[in-house]
Amino acid sequence: MQIRNPLIVVSDFAGQVGRRTIKGFSHYLDLSAFAWRMIREMFRWPREGRSLLYRVTLEQVYFTAVQALWIVIPVALILGTSLILQFSKISGQFDLGKIIVVIVVRELGPLTTALIVILRSATAVTIETGYMNVLREMETLEMGGIDPVRLYALPRLIGVMTAMVCLVFIFAISAILGGYAIVWMSTNIPMQNFLPQIGKALTPEDYIVSALKALFFGVAITVVSLFRGFSVGRSITEVPVATSKGAVECLFFCLVISGILSLLFYL
Repeated sequence: MQIRNPLIVVSDFAGQVGRRTIKGFSHYLDLSAFAWRMIREMFRWPREGRSLLYRVTLEQVYFTAVQALWIVIPVALILGTSLILQFSKISGQFDLGKIIVVIVVRELGPLTTALIVILRSATAVTIETGYMNVLREMETLEMGGIDPVRLYALPRLIGVMTAMVCLVFIFAISAILGGYAIVWMSTNIPMQNFLPQIGKALTPEDYIVSALKALFFGVAITVVSLFRGFSVGRSITEVPVATSKGAVECLFFCLVISGILSLLFYL
């Protein structure tokens, strides 16, 4: 059995770490450049093709927000009911209101909504974009003098951002009011002061943080899913790989954004 020189082993390990670090840094730079290009196009909003952009944007909002209500509202009801039932046993009414606001409005509500959007919309966008690349439809648009970022990516960015903001607030309202109604009707737990205490626990920062998380989640989810789709080559087998990597990366960015915003506003 041949024993390798420890210096060679350390050198190989350091080389692998360095290559992975450079590759990851390059990937994040590419994502940043792609995001900047889409945001720049959003502020330009050219006159040409506005009706088409409006239509595609509304279709994306309908797919991401309206069609997701059938799962967002039940999940919110289940989560809100479970939290109220569990924490009502270990806290008073005032503490219960603060706990529900912290968990639902500040943290778990936006993240749960983002997870639903990732599973439904982000994967769909990555698959659609990937297949369009494989079938050379993106090249066809470019050959016709049409910028795929403006016609294809921009409406999806605006649509997902708008849908995320709506869904986050719908989730919070459904979890708090729906959970309160279910607990009040089905149990003997005293809930007379629950809603007033929720109102006292809510602060302007809570609304701002929820809206900012929804906006940044929407940007991160759209940029990553589109970037992964555009990165697909000519092989159809690359599509599921890009979709899986994109979904994991979307969740990672949402967790990082959530942590950063919570640190900035509440610490």
